[in-house]
This record gives sequence, C-alpha cells and structure tokens, in this order.
Amino acid sequence: MSYRCGMSRTPARRLAEVARKAGVSEATVSRVLNRKPGVSDSTREAVLTALDVLGYERPTQLRGTRARLVGLVLPELQNPIFPALAEVIGGALAQRGFTPVLCTRTAGGLSEADYVEMLLDQHASGVVFAGGHFAELAAPHDHYRLLHRRGIPVVLINAAIDNLDFPGVSTDDMVAAEQAFRHLASLGHERIGLLVGPEDHMPSRRKLSAFTRQAEGAGLTVAPVEHAMFSLEGGQAAMTRMLRDGVTGVICGSDVLALGAIRAARRAGLAVPRDVSVVGYDDSGWLNSTDPPLTTVRQPIESMGKAAVALLVNQMETVTVQPEELLFEPELVVRGSTGPAAARIAPVDAQATA
Repeated sequence: MSYRCGMSRTPARRLAEVARKAGVSEATVSRVLNRKPGVSDSTREAVLTALDVLGYERPTQLRGTRARLVGLVLPELQNPIFPALAEVIGGALAQRGFTPVLCTRTAGGLSEADYVEMLLDQHASGVVFAGGHFAELAAPHDHYRLLHRRGIPVVLINAAIDNLDFPGVSTDDMVAAEQAFRHLASLGHERIGLLVGPEDHMPSRRKLSAFTRQAEGAGLTVAPVEHAMFSLEGGQAAMTRMLRDGVTGVICGSDVLALGAIRAARRAGLAVPRDVSVVGYDDSGWLNSTDPPLTTVRQPIESMGKAAVALLVNQMETVTVQPEELLFEPELVVRGSTGPAAARIAPVDAQATA
C-alpha cells in the first residue's frame, strides 16, 4: 500500500525522520527501538506514534496488538449531514486499511478533549474532525494543540479558526450565501434575512460576510440577521423574531434550521413559499421528501470526505504538510420552498391583527 512507501528509505534516514517527527534525538529513537532503559513512557509513546504516522512498521517486539485506528470526531448525529460524512469517510478509510472509530459528542457525555485523550491512548494513526470546537472562537482548543505537538495527522472538515495549523476541507460558505441570496433576489425578494449559527461559529461568520456584501450591493433596507443554535427549536425561535421584520425570504445556515424556520412561518399563519421563501444548507438526503421539498445549497460530501482521507494519509507519508484549506464549490438545488416574492411588507404581528 502507498502508506508504506517510506520503507524504501535507508535506515539512517528513517531514524532521522522519526527523531524529527517525535521531537527527540536519534539516540533516543534508537533506545526505544532496541528496548533500552532510560526512556520515559511519554517519550517512548511519542517515538512509536511517529513510526506509525510516518508509515514505518514497528519492530516485531514493539507491535503488540495495535490496530490502525483513525478517529472520526463529530459534534452530533441528529443533523443528517454528519452521518452522511461518516459513511463516506469511514468507507474511504476502510479501503485504505484503517479502522474508523466514531466519536460523537453528547450532552453530559465525553468531550472532544476526552476523545482525543482516548485516541492517543489507543495510538490512533490520525484524527478527522467534521465540525466541532475548531470552528468556534470561544471553545477550548488545547486538545488540538496537543495533537499538533504529538505530530498526529489531523484533518478539519469545515471552516476553522486561525492558527491551528492543520489542513482542512470546507465548502465555500461565502459562495453558498451568494448563491442563495441571488436566487431569492431573482425571485423578486427585497426583504431577505439570514439565519445562521452562533456568532463565534466560523462558517456562519463567512456566510454573514457574504450576505452583508450582497445585501449592501442590492441596496436592501431590510436584511435582518439572526443567530441560533443548530436545531429545529433554534431555527423556529429565530425565524419567529425575523418575521416581525416582514421578511419574505430567509437564507439558513443548515437544513435543520430551515425546517425550524418553516415551522415558525406556519405557526404564524403563513404559507411556504407563497408568503415566505426558505433556503437551507447541506442537502441532507431526505429533504426532497419534506413538505414542501426544501430548496437548499448542497455540500459536495462525497468529494470532501475522500479529499479529507487523502489529506490524512498524505500526512502519514510526508514529514512536512502545508496547513492549507481546500475549498469546494457548493451547488444550489431549487425545490419547492422558494417562490416569487409576496407583496407582504407589514410585519407578521401586524398582519395577524389586521
């Protein structure tokens, strides 16, 4: 397999590469490989991990029963986009001989940092984070820095905060917001709102930047922005507030938020898309079966998942990897939740009492 291409290198060069990867001397590497005393447990573990991530086989006496594990850390499974990503990434990892380990954060359960500690204890070959604290400015990030210090290959899926120094793959959030805005504008909407995730969420910030630029360019006098938790309930509450501004079109930061927005519109006595048009984001597999079928911006999950695995394996084969972000083009999928703008300028509360 390609991950073992480094085995053709000379023993001296392999020793130097492992020492550089582990941050220790070549003499220390030699002591570990020959099972000599005078090496701490943490240093021995760092050297063995460096062997693994560089694609070198451990000496027979040091192999034990270690599996070629890769952690896949997800923030949740309720949003269908994350199980879809897990399926693509898990399949691509399995094809390359790795065993994916699914790590999902739950309320009151293990944190990302807990999972990272567990994966390090299991000598995982790498970690893929699909959404998570790396995309949140106010969240803890020390566990990412720990992985970086230990030289563990990591790939981030989604826009990340600055200075984490890991490669990543993302859908171009700015293009996604532009596509949704132009679609609603082409339908005659002049009161367009944006409903996205928390204010410190990097993908939401990128969408907001593009939305603001589009709204200013179109000269919109009403372009409200609401931030919410990524849930049906969060979308419904935020949309209820937005309807008071009399919006006729809403761009949402996820399909789940969009479904919450549709529920809020209906509970306010409005029809979608006759009175309000709603655009989602993700294109989860079952959304063409909703009522109405949801217009959304599709993330290219298949391409992104395979690219993430390729980036991860590339780190295992290469001593130096650039922490670049690969941006993938989204695709607007027009269905039944968007239509021509209604002549509804008054806020919904005023309409209800008219």
